[in-house]
Amino acid sequence: MPFYEQCLAPLGIVVIKRQPQLQAVTLQHPDMPIRFWIGEGDPEWKANAGMLRLHLAFRADSTVAVDAFYEIGMRLGAKDNGPPGFRRPTSYEAFMFDPEGNNIEAIWQTERPFPSGSV
Repeated sequence: MPFYEQCLAPLGIVVIKRQPQLQAVTLQHPDMPIRFWIGEGDPEWKANAGMLRLHLAFRADSTVAVDAFYEIGMRLGAKDNGPPGFRRPTSYEAFMFDPEGNNIEAIWQTERPFPSGSV
């Protein structure tokens, strides 16, 4: 969980709840309704959980935030899956595999800016 806490911080996504008994945290951008829960879960859930690989995309408010997300993740043991850069004229993205092998990305898009009043 420290991996996600640190590399999502430049995107404005922060811990809003800790659940030590489940070794879990809930993260959220203060201006967005979507929450991201990550943790070990209880023993029964953990015993029945499958090995699912995910691709998660996190919205960034600037190219600088995308760069920071990537740099922090790489420093914490992620593997490169596409360094920061423009993939389209309106989309700046970075991709990496987290320590569990999930493909995660940060994306800044000029055609879909954050809503007014947000970061």
